[in-house]
Amino acid sequence: MLDGQRQRCLASVMSLILSNRPFRLLFSATAAANLGDGLAALAFPWVATLLTRDPVLIALVAFATRLPWFLFAVPVGVLVDRGDRRRLMIRADVFRFLLVLMVVALVAPGGDTVTGDLRVMALAAFAFLLGTAEVVRDNAAQTLLPALVPRDRLEVANGQLWSVEQVAGSFVGPPLAGLLIAWAVPAPFAAEALCFALAAWCVWCIAAPVRIAAVPRGLLTEAREGWAWLRARPVLLRLALMLGLMNAMSMMVLTVLVLFSQEVLGMSAAGHGILLTFGAAGGVAGGLFGPRVIARIGAQRTLHLALVLMVVPFLAIGLTASPAIVAAALFAEMVAALLWNIVTVSYRQRIIPDALLGRVNAIYRFFGWGLMPFGALAAGWIVAAAEPGIGREAALRLPFLLSAGGAAAMAVYGTLRLRL
Repeated sequence: MLDGQRQRCLASVMSLILSNRPFRLLFSATAAANLGDGLAALAFPWVATLLTRDPVLIALVAFATRLPWFLFAVPVGVLVDRGDRRRLMIRADVFRFLLVLMVVALVAPGGDTVTGDLRVMALAAFAFLLGTAEVVRDNAAQTLLPALVPRDRLEVANGQLWSVEQVAGSFVGPPLAGLLIAWAVPAPFAAEALCFALAAWCVWCIAAPVRIAAVPRGLLTEAREGWAWLRARPVLLRLALMLGLMNAMSMMVLTVLVLFSQEVLGMSAAGHGILLTFGAAGGVAGGLFGPRVIARIGAQRTLHLALVLMVVPFLAIGLTASPAIVAAALFAEMVAALLWNIVTVSYRQRIIPDALLGRVNAIYRFFGWGLMPFGALAAGWIVAAAEPGIGREAALRLPFLLSAGGAAAMAVYGTLRLRL
């Protein structure tokens, strides 16, 4: 029976990819872009740890990566609703391609004329610019999908996109980055640049319906329309706020994990990359089988299940020094995250009018992603503040334990108040 379910799931996956060329190109672009993101996810913080052991400076790089979601999500949403979403994606990926070429120059042997903390600050600046382009690309991509896929296939399409994001961004990207760093520090950044170039080309090949550019009526006026629509739907607003808190906790964990991996687990760059692949495997499993879980138990129960599952990984990592347990915890965390994402993203894409999709989606992600940079910065501050009193290892465990407590509170709140 289980083999039959797997075969039916795989057939559903392949039918959409093979029969829908625009979606196939978007799928390929997503794979390439997220492979680049996965290379950067390990390369940026790892290079920062080669330059400094200060947790606040290392957290600054993660903070800079996510800060654009707080600063620019809303104006980017207005921009996405005004213009051609496909062209915005192309321009964002070309911009990222050029930026990463400059990062290669910074970390190349000749770039060591800038040393120490200044190089960390330069990495943070590039991370900020790359994050800004990511805001544009990701918002445009989520709003483009409903124009390429029938609405009754959105869960399947989103599950496939989330799965390939995990495969490329976490399963392949980080361990590949670790191997490339061991060979030459600039190598993962050069590979990242090629990924963004390939993603831009795939999107350029998509034959998407051309949207007529909306007449600008003022940034604040258009943003208020999106906010009014979202505020009138408290379920969506509640989901956005819950996502923001969950992402802040996840960012605390991810920021400290690079130091935890080195100092507590004793892992190399390649070993840390392999560790992250277990999280990716959980993402793939959640992306492929999530739609079937949703169909079986319903969207609301799936969200409750995801909230409960989220508690266990943070607590397990905070209490162990075993790489195997950490790997299993990362797997479980990403299964929970994918279940949540498939339900909520498909829900938004289905109910938000196309003319408002960019703005409402951006405001939603302002709340949902805007707290991530502050979670990253908080992780560095927590470790730095706690270390003198409780020691380095206990301080590195503290963000995981605090996140577990926060996730437990979110699970209780969701069970009591979350109703689709």
